[in-house]
Amino acid sequence: MPYAGVAWQVLQHLEGFRRLGHRVFYLEDTERWPYDPQHETVCDSADPAVDYLSRLLAAKGFSRWAYRDVASATVYGVGEQALTRELASADVLVNLSAVTALRDEHLRIPRRVYLETDPVLPQIEIAQGNARTIQLLDAHTHHFTYAENLGAPDCGVPLSHIAYQPTRPPVIVDWWSREAPRPRRRSAFTTIANWRQRDKDVTFEGRRLTWSKDVQFLALQSLPREACVPLELALALDDERPLARLRQAGWRVRSARPLSLDIDAYRRYVRASAGEFSVAKEQNIALRSGWFSDRTATYLAAGRPAVVQDTGFGRALPLGRGLFAFTTREQAIDALAEIDADYPAHCLAARELALEHLQAETVLGTLLERVGGGGGTGRATSATPAGSKPSLVTTI
Repeated sequence: MPYAGVAWQVLQHLEGFRRLGHRVFYLEDTERWPYDPQHETVCDSADPAVDYLSRLLAAKGFSRWAYRDVASATVYGVGEQALTRELASADVLVNLSAVTALRDEHLRIPRRVYLETDPVLPQIEIAQGNARTIQLLDAHTHHFTYAENLGAPDCGVPLSHIAYQPTRPPVIVDWWSREAPRPRRRSAFTTIANWRQRDKDVTFEGRRLTWSKDVQFLALQSLPREACVPLELALALDDERPLARLRQAGWRVRSARPLSLDIDAYRRYVRASAGEFSVAKEQNIALRSGWFSDRTATYLAAGRPAVVQDTGFGRALPLGRGLFAFTTREQAIDALAEIDADYPAHCLAARELALEHLQAETVLGTLLERVGGGGGTGRATSATPAGSKPSLVTTI
């Protein structure tokens, strides 16, 4: 599904691996029906998906890729034979968000990385004995998660037999900061989000934990009237009732669709913002997973300060200069005021934080060092020979 936030997430992983000197191949083999962005529906033709993917990757200089169509089993991009050779020669497979169900040819790759970008629900499903999730994760040799507070005393995410290692969203800083417009203090603090998603709500220890942003935004509905800066939401939302409710409360609201279908429009929107203000999903808030958003990482890389709902990520990232975590409405108001009082300094601190803690070369280099040095839960985790660079197959 060609949404700009996900597209940037994938591209920054690919570019980060490439900048580290690795041979990178992109594979999309999800066993899901392709999506037509113009008609906003799944369809039985792979043409819209293949056209989008080929243009997206070509724009960033990636020519080695494959897309397997679930209906016809046709392999687009390099073709079936070339894909077979790529998989046979790969040293590492990175299953981003674990949407690829591993086939026999994938399982022959010695290091298979499960890279979890949305924690909590998988951990709960394993704790509750979900056989499908257990089988999916057990097919990997290494497991990484954006839940950087996992295992801490204040973290309620259940632990399982999976040996998770922490990681965080990688960002290509110069993609966001190069030629970025000068920050404007009176521009709005913005974010881009889905409004309602109920398909991943879960009951854990007798409590219903939601996965949808609308619950958290509505709890802060009156915030724009109390904040010292304008607040704007770019939302995937067509229902006029909540839209009218938000606007009446003082929120600026616009459609996320034009931004979501065009990665350059998405980036321009981030760069034109004064900063980001956003909420998190209840699952991450209530259980303090330590999850951090890849979208927020792009705001920071663009030199835009961020005020985002606390999930426990302060254990891994420095707070108070360029990046603020809030739990209460009062904390959010105070953070926005503190940024506004010394805006240029917080813009500089935001970019410096991204360079030091979120730069793709550092984040992904650390991940691959851990993969090459073993520490996984499966077989064949011996170190890569000194001086060599493993070939990678990154899947979405």
